Amino acid sequence: MNDELAELQRRRLQEKSEEQQLHAQIAQLDAVVKSKLSREALQRYSNIKVAHQELWLQSLVMLAQLIQAGKIQTITDAQYRAVLEKLQPKKREMQIRKV
Repeated sequence: MNDELAELQRRRLQEKSEEQQLHAQIAQLDAVVKSKLSREALQRYSNIKVAHQELWLQSLVMLAQLIQAGKIQTITDAQYRAVLEKLQPKKREMQIRKV
């Protein structure tokens, strides 16, 4: 019984440590990406971060990869919109037909 409790506590502590490391890495990437964004792109980035967390995280990773590869020095709003368009699935166009 005590062994099981100790194992659970150890696992929980390890998961918490991994989660903290992940949050620290995300914060570090966020700081790097924010420093490269133009004012308009930064505003859009902040809006996406609040409204669409998953899309924001995907865009954060993609922008960080582009910055690390040296493909982008500063990110304009148009460039950021292009990144967002690549990440979002294409919407199907609906047509209404009268019978």
